Amino acid sequence: MPDLKALKKANRLLFSVPLRPVQGDRFQPTGFPSLGAATYQTKDGQKLLVESAQSMANRLEMVCWDTAKNTPVTELTGISHVTVNRKGAFLTDSILEAHRINSPYLLEGKDRNFFDELKAELGGLEEGPIDRKKLAEVLLKYDVGSLIHGVFLAKKDLAGGRLRIARALSAFVEASGVNVAASGGVKNDHVNPSGDTKSGFGNVPFSRDEFVAEQIDCHINLDLAQIRGYGLEPEAQELLVLLALHRVRKLLDGDLRFRTACDLEPLDREHVVASRPLGFQLPPLTDLQAAVSEAIKACKHLMVHTTLTFEDELKKGKDTEENADGPAEQNEADESPAE
Repeated sequence: MPDLKALKKANRLLFSVPLRPVQGDRFQPTGFPSLGAATYQTKDGQKLLVESAQSMANRLEMVCWDTAKNTPVTELTGISHVTVNRKGAFLTDSILEAHRINSPYLLEGKDRNFFDELKAELGGLEEGPIDRKKLAEVLLKYDVGSLIHGVFLAKKDLAGGRLRIARALSAFVEASGVNVAASGGVKNDHVNPSGDTKSGFGNVPFSRDEFVAEQIDCHINLDLAQIRGYGLEPEAQELLVLLALHRVRKLLDGDLRFRTACDLEPLDREHVVASRPLGFQLPPLTDLQAAVSEAIKACKHLMVHTTLTFEDELKKGKDTEENADGPAEQNEADESPAE
């Protein structure tokens, strides 16, 4: 069992993990529509956002998911989450949804059973100050990850759309001392080099900006005060901390290939030491897998796995239809907003 005594009175658990490209020096940062790479000047020089908080939040969720089986990874068997099926087959899960249980596949379909159950559980929160303990207990029951990833139940019928939990676990990747590594290439058409490029034919030259950096760091922040502030029982608090540590360790031990040309790894994967509380070392994955599995068993009576159906037609949005044949801005990074 990992020793978590150092976290009992700490308000934050902070890690800054140095990274490096797996090969060479260049890497491709995240990009934003109409902006491109996010560079900014600080007192210490120019910096660059390599991976955003919203993208990292989703990546911290994906390490919990077995894509081959469409279930949580083995050590997380028994956690609360909501699975959605369509036409007898798996469609999605609250773990995979950017807004967790606020997903339209859970709350906007013809199958209203889960929505009605959730509304009944949250009864009494429509007026007055939000009872955060009650909200936390409901989220623990149906989707424990919402207490780590964050959620915003923006539905008027659910306490007037006022129910919100900020992320308890957040992360971003930032580079310092950066310079542009400009390059380019050409899309070759060996059949018709001078063909109509608007239709996809012909040779198309392009420019490409990658970056080099003196330092790349993955900054991780676990809000321990927020977890204690939920007012849950001690075993539930310990479960949340272990789930968060498990996410961090699996992310750092796993694949940090954010994009085709952005493949990173920690300089020292084994010794990940916190800056606050100073000296706390992230436990190894095997220890966390065993501990989180035991913590889930201790909280089994507080959590359920819900399955519902979404049989509605998957309609295209109006803007998508109108712009289907028009030029689309290219952005390799997935910047889906997540609360």
